[in-house]
Amino acid sequence: MSILKKPDLTDAKLRAKLAKGMGHNYYGEPAWPNDLLYIFPVVILGTIACIVGLSVLEPSALGEKADPFATPLEILPEWYFFPTFNLLRVIPNKLLGVLSMAAVPAGLITVPFLENVNKFQNPFR
Repeated sequence: MSILKKPDLTDAKLRAKLAKGMGHNYYGEPAWPNDLLYIFPVVILGTIACIVGLSVLEPSALGEKADPFATPLEILPEWYFFPTFNLLRVIPNKLLGVLSMAAVPAGLITVPFLENVNKFQNPFR
């Protein structure tokens, strides 16, 4: 069990040092070289060791093995193209589908201009 010694704030020398600006930046353990050379590499290497250990113990399966001689029943796009693929598949008119996809960024671009029409109209400013 350790005993924690609190500073004596009635001491004149300590009060003088604190009055001059000796605060938490001027005492204690310095960041260089103690933290940067000894603690940070331990934390970084420990994190890398945990990631490598988890990947060795439980490797993630990437899916079924590829069979070059069999065509899949449904060919799907990559995950980042999946929302646009579904939108184009659901909307019967392809031009309307492309215009609906272009309307999202166009609408987001017009929001700042629409909000600046009247400064006093928006109560959240």
